[in-house]
Amino acid sequence: MATKEPASVLDARAVERTLKRMADEIVELNDGTDNLVIVGIQRRGVQLARRIVAIIAERESATVPSGSLDITLYRDDLQTVGPRPVVGPTDLRTDINDKCVVIVDDVLYTGRTIRAALDELADFGRPARIALAVLIDRGGRELPIQPDVVGKKVAVPDGSRIDVLVQDLDGRDAVLQTAREPAA
Repeated sequence: MATKEPASVLDARAVERTLKRMADEIVELNDGTDNLVIVGIQRRGVQLARRIVAIIAERESATVPSGSLDITLYRDDLQTVGPRPVVGPTDLRTDINDKCVVIVDDVLYTGRTIRAALDELADFGRPARIALAVLIDRGGRELPIQPDVVGKKVAVPDGSRIDVLVQDLDGRDAVLQTAREPAA
């Protein structure tokens, strides 16, 4: 099956506007910035989390502790990844006990990545509350996990995918949907 040219879901300006709205929603959800910790999931969730933290710092004049999780070793499909999975850094230097922790990820699909993130987060303490913020909710859940803050919901047909590009890693900000062409 061939793939079609990717369709733009969000361009760079739309990504920026969406992240600003998400930052405001996170602050509102937590009723301010006290006891707030924002944690991104490797890879692109980390870059999105950093940008949300910077937006909150600018708008609220508050420094929000942040960190990153690499959920590779917590995956329920680790045996299918291969004999030597690539494990990135987990960096959570702040105490999360009794805090409101917001997990940030780029795309929410089956919910399995978030389940793994919850398992890893439990190794660091017991937050008062855990919320989930995702740039894109594409549906297709296999687990009963729902986001608290959503940048954009996108209906994605089977066989298609969503790619989030971030300036730090990809040289530009964008969200693209790639669809497969039907078999001839």
